Amino acid sequence: MGVYRVMCTVTGRSIVAASKDPRARLNRHTAALRMKAHEVKALQADWNEHGQASFVFEILDTLAPHEDPAHDPIPDLAVLEDMWLDKLRVTIDPQLSIDPKRVRRA
Repeated sequence: MGVYRVMCTVTGRSIVAASKDPRARLNRHTAALRMKAHEVKALQADWNEHGQASFVFEILDTLAPHEDPAHDPIPDLAVLEDMWLDKLRVTIDPQLSIDPKRVRRA
């Protein structure tokens, strides 16, 4: 569990989001970009123009599993996601947020 980033190093455009399985999410982003089917059209345009070599796929932070297997990690992941969005000054994308009910921030 943790927060990941997909970033075009040429334009600086990036996605920062939390996931219960960030490695799997990064793989899905990579696959979507390669298939020219990424949901974030601007990021897809960056990929099409600059190529894979201009992209960074990274896990920024992780959460240790909770002792209680019934614990819902979503609130904790949302806090971690917010921390990284603030730190990197990235606007939240509700489609990609760990909690899609959250309001887009300025």
